[in-house]
Amino acid sequence: MSKNTEIMKAEIDLMENAMYLVCDGHLTKVRAKEFGSTEIAWKDGKWLDVIQHERQRNCGQDVI
Repeated sequence: MSKNTEIMKAEIDLMENAMYLVCDGHLTKVRAKEFGSTEIAWKDGKWLDVIQHERQRNCGQDVI
């Protein structure tokens, strides 16, 4: 990911699975998880929190 702050554009790798959040010109990358979900909390039109939930898939394991 490269940034040019003069014209406020960012270049991202489209081959990487990720989500990008922008707030007041600041870019934050949220990496993809293998399992689970991610929620974004918004306040006054800006993202405030990233809430990530992890899920354990049943694969016949004895202990989780």
